[in-house]
Amino acid sequence: MADQTLHVIGGGMAGCEAAWQAANRGVRVVIHEMRPHRKTDAHKTEGLAELVCSNSFRSDDATGNAVGVLHAEMRMLSSIILGCGDETAVPAGGALAVDRDQFSAAVEERIKSHPMITVERGEVDSIPPEEWEQVIIATGPLTSTSLGEAIRGLTGEDDLAFFDAIAPIVHTESINMDIAWFQSRYDKGDGKDYINCPLDRDQYHALIDAMLAAEKMDFHEWESNTPYFEGCMPIEVMAERGIDTPRFGPMKPVGLNNPRDGSRPHAVVQLRQDNALGTLYNMVGFQTKMRYGPQVDVFRMIPGLENAAFARLGGLHRNTFIRSPKLLDGSLRLKVMPRLRFAGQMTGVEGYVESAAIGLMAGRMAAADLLGEKFTPPPLETAHGALLSHITGGANSETFQPMNVNFGLFPELILPDPVPDPVTGRKPRKPKGRDRKALVAQRALDAMQGYADLGWAII
Repeated sequence: MADQTLHVIGGGMAGCEAAWQAANRGVRVVIHEMRPHRKTDAHKTEGLAELVCSNSFRSDDATGNAVGVLHAEMRMLSSIILGCGDETAVPAGGALAVDRDQFSAAVEERIKSHPMITVERGEVDSIPPEEWEQVIIATGPLTSTSLGEAIRGLTGEDDLAFFDAIAPIVHTESINMDIAWFQSRYDKGDGKDYINCPLDRDQYHALIDAMLAAEKMDFHEWESNTPYFEGCMPIEVMAERGIDTPRFGPMKPVGLNNPRDGSRPHAVVQLRQDNALGTLYNMVGFQTKMRYGPQVDVFRMIPGLENAAFARLGGLHRNTFIRSPKLLDGSLRLKVMPRLRFAGQMTGVEGYVESAAIGLMAGRMAAADLLGEKFTPPPLETAHGALLSHITGGANSETFQPMNVNFGLFPELILPDPVPDPVTGRKPRKPKGRDRKALVAQRALDAMQGYADLGWAII
């Protein structure tokens, strides 16, 4: 007998979103979460949707940023992740950042109180039994070794992997506010959503030298050729590319002025609020593979952090993903076993929100199959459609690497030729830069609104 229940393996961002979307269609869902029976190298709790790296969902600007567009689209589609993110938000300038503990608790409360969702604790360590008619594998980048081996055996593909680094978290009361100050770059958001620690030229060079010289975590032999994900690179690896590379990245001083003398520092370390109480701040862009002891010594060289007390030090873990453009069809189903779908970072998207968005679509697709309905995919012009297209065939399968949502994934914007000025005869310039991004963003939101108005886009 076929099991008419949707089985979701993994209780992270993608798994919870998939379960929520399917359950709201009237489909019974079981979430299989291996924690606490089987722990991972990065998780600290057994909570659903635990954030293990940053607490930021990145830019919330839906007019000129692709991830902001994705946020807006997910809100239109009743996303549990964006809904709980909005409820547990903390100040972060133009970004959406959350209190990680409150966020996880909010997601878990909604999931457990849903009458169509059951959470079962325990590891699924092999390919699910045939009677599970619809399965979504959303085990994320920290998939257990046994299940990972089973997937690799089924697909015939070698593991693809990269390292992901975690930034330190500092107790706010230990930050020296006689040196540091509150301000957002260009005074965005409330204008004072970040704590800024300034460095002059000599301090910056000394910090970079110390980071490069510090003892680093060792890799296993089989991990030695695993690449880093560019969007979450350890700060010292960034510095290896050039001494000024961090100063043009997370340590850039532009848009900031020291209120004590009006000067712009040579470089700056920003800290972003990590919980609603404001008692914890994380070091933005300071993911690291330095060992714990050297981390403390090096980061206390930063002006304002001389006596920093760390709630969590930085770390490094190995992430895995599949070669989705080759292995998955347009509905996220594994070609060799279509009853299995994949969602989240396992599919090769990077970022909390992107992972949840793929979970959202996978949940709706599986619900449609169980209900005997036809699923209409989101338009290509939307952020959801662009992501789905990229991982299910748009990307080159041989060079496939994890990617955040970006405007480069969206279809080309075709604009009519400008009408010449009747007096001068000159044609106005076509929109470029931010103006063009705004047009692409608005096209996406208009398309998604029409899609959402269809009623879950399942017909």
